[in-house]
Amino acid sequence: MNVRKRERETRLAPDSRVSLFENTFVHGLGSDFERTAHDEGFLFVAGVDEVGRGCLAGPVVAGACILDLSTPLPDGLNDSKKVTPEKREAIAAELKETALAYSIGRVEAEEIDRINILEATKKAMLAAIDALMPAPDYLLIDALQLKGTRLPQKAIIKGDSISVSIAAASIIAKTYRDALMRELHDEFPQYGFDGHKGYGCASHFAAIREHGPCRLHRMTFRGVVV
Repeated sequence: MNVRKRERETRLAPDSRVSLFENTFVHGLGSDFERTAHDEGFLFVAGVDEVGRGCLAGPVVAGACILDLSTPLPDGLNDSKKVTPEKREAIAAELKETALAYSIGRVEAEEIDRINILEATKKAMLAAIDALMPAPDYLLIDALQLKGTRLPQKAIIKGDSISVSIAAASIIAKTYRDALMRELHDEFPQYGFDGHKGYGCASHFAAIREHGPCRLHRMTFRGVVV
């Protein structure tokens, strides 16, 4: 499933193209990577990140986001793991209003088991990138290099703590996946997906031992098959 930003005008005056990538810092994050890409002639720079890679259940989800850095960035924007759930929701809502584009890609547990989690993560990222409108011309990716695209890219270790675009993508992906796992809890309440969101914890392992795994579980992950 992919989520697209509502269609909007993407033609920019020359002055707007310059201001779009002005250097901006938010709580230690910077737009230096975005600015450098712009200086090299790129306009639509997308940050890409994933969530749910280490979960025992549910899909791996990737987010992609092209920020409009000529507008103020959400207060508190940061790596999604460093932001409270309530703040993440507020930031995500603001990003969806102000970003030039955002999108989601996901790969389900069955396919994760078939192709492995690394390849599934890359596939989710590529799906998110393909869903962006306007299409990006440069990628900033948290940690990974993607071979399935011809777009120029830069892999950044701990990118969600350094690049505002990657941080935005992580927020978009995390809030989407958390909402999905809360919905799936209604179908499988015995596992507590609304709390741990599919990650491994004592209560989740106990539920697997008691009820066995369900179709959302990744059967190739340690601790799932008992």
